[in-house]
Amino acid sequence: MNRRIYTLAGFLALAVLLAGQVRAEPVNFTLKGIDGKTYRLSDYRGKWVVVNYWATWCPPCRFELPELEIFYNNHKDKDAVVIGVSMENSSDKQLKDFVEEQFLSYPIVRTKPAPRTELGTVPGLPTSYIVSPKGEVVARQVGPVTADALEKYIARKRAEVKEK
Repeated sequence: MNRRIYTLAGFLALAVLLAGQVRAEPVNFTLKGIDGKTYRLSDYRGKWVVVNYWATWCPPCRFELPELEIFYNNHKDKDAVVIGVSMENSSDKQLKDFVEEQFLSYPIVRTKPAPRTELGTVPGLPTSYIVSPKGEVVARQVGPVTADALEKYIARKRAEVKEK
């Protein structure tokens, strides 16, 4: 039952765009991954990017991790990626161990906890931003997302672009 409520809430919240949070210009960030690599949002131009701000101590964040992994695996070699942004003060080892326990394969980067990021505000965790292939923030979701909701949202945005 909880999963159904989270799924419905996630889909409804994802469908609501917050006009003050959506930007029309390309955005960028550069963050260090737990794998030691440097990740730049601009490196993913041409693909949809789901940027998910989360923490290991956050139950709704933990709930959505498998959904993000499904979405990532369905799209990583094609048209979309997920970047997980850990917003907590844990050690690298603690975070790496958690990521391995959860079988996460998408890039995990770190940033200090803050209410504002390069993409916009993070009023609570989890918060996800969807960035278009042009590098523009097109949506923000506060609360868990599902792979299905992400699929439907991106399909709708693609259809809108084709109509223009």
